[in-house]
Amino acid sequence: MIKFSELKFGDVVIAEYEGQRMEGMVKEINREDKEVCVDTGVQEFWYSPEQLYPIPLNDEQMRKLGFTMTENGNGSVKYMKDSFRVLLPKKDDFSVMEIWWREDHRYLNQPINVHELQNHYYQMTKVELLPARVH
Repeated sequence: MIKFSELKFGDVVIAEYEGQRMEGMVKEINREDKEVCVDTGVQEFWYSPEQLYPIPLNDEQMRKLGFTMTENGNGSVKYMKDSFRVLLPKKDDFSVMEIWWREDHRYLNQPINVHELQNHYYQMTKVELLPARVH
């Protein structure tokens, strides 16, 4: 389950309805009623926080967010989107990473979810990190 307070417009999450889970993007947040409108590509629907789940960050998700990947000779991998960078010391190991944009460098020592990367990206760049298919 995702913490309601962490959600913002554009976050990519898993929404569950009647046992079926679908990936979607947060379109609206009703803080008063604690409901989140998620567009799954099929429909927009309002969900409670208990029906929303994080998506673990991995190569597939990075590509969906519009990042390109470069493998370095030392086994590390760098993901790039414009001037924003994500460095993994070991390919496919998202448990340790360095992220940076301009002079803002952050070192993360635990796995994060897609919406958490989106939040870091927004804090650092003041631009929403939306899935590439949305642009």
